[in-house]
Amino acid sequence: MATRDATTQWTGGLNSGTGTLTLDSSNSAQFTVTFPRRTGEPEGTTSPEELIAAAQASCLAMNLAGTLEKEGLTPNSIDSSASVTVEPSDGGLAISTVAITLRASVDGIDDERFDTIAQKAKDTCPVSRALAGTTITMDASLA
Repeated sequence: MATRDATTQWTGGLNSGTGTLTLDSSNSAQFTVTFPRRTGEPEGTTSPEELIAAAQASCLAMNLAGTLEKEGLTPNSIDSSASVTVEPSDGGLAISTVAITLRASVDGIDDERFDTIAQKAKDTCPVSRALAGTTITMDASLA
């Protein structure tokens, strides 16, 4: 199917160094990355965790739209956000949780059916599957 690529060029040590992250496949952006900004205030830089949050939010929105369509439903709108938490673990860092907030406007569906479909969309989302070793929670409701 599709392969996507990104590259980081890093100079210096962990705490004093900096990197440039380039989205190679789309050539749509370059970002500065630093370790102090990764674990502190971002101050205009991104982090692997922010990129994972973006991947989770966008993947889930698309997957929910597709899952709803398979059920004969068309969403009016879907708002998906993800918050990724990184914490110290075993002398390094680990992503401990991904918390998703999902709101959708869908005609012709009740809360119970929406909850079932939203959970299926989360569980079958490729990013959720890639993060299978991480606790992923979701607060989903109709808008």
